[in-house]
Amino acid sequence: MPLARMALYAQRVELYLAPTADARDVWQATLRHIACEGRCFVLGCNQFVRRDDYPPSWATRPELATLPDIACRGGSAIYSPLGELLAGPVWDREELLVHDLDLDDVSRGKFDLDVIGHYARPDVFELRVNRSRRNGVRFQDSGDTKPSAAPDTADT
Repeated sequence: MPLARMALYAQRVELYLAPTADARDVWQATLRHIACEGRCFVLGCNQFVRRDDYPPSWATRPELATLPDIACRGGSAIYSPLGELLAGPVWDREELLVHDLDLDDVSRGKFDLDVIGHYARPDVFELRVNRSRRNGVRFQDSGDTKPSAAPDTADT
């Protein structure tokens, strides 16, 4: 979601948390790209799940029987604002990643690329983010000229 990332970059994000359930090796390229693009630290966190971690009451479920012993192999990692791998990725085991981060690396990284600074080209591009609360679903019947909002269930 490049536009959502751009909105975060405009708020000067320094630590970008990237949770996922994608345990493919290729996800590491995405984490590295976000670090380079946003000149921020990226903390990629993924779950490590064994089939045995599921509740015993699920043992008879057919979809569980088809899972391999390691259902999700992890892939958590930490990347620097220049895309350097600082820790991980951790595959096929539980592990806590710890690394000291120098937040001044964020500012230093923007000397050669700042996607919302000197590379932003506001004369050509503009992103508007509507922060007001809106209902994302609207219904319209064939005879209606104006769509109606879905009932607001946020407070229920």
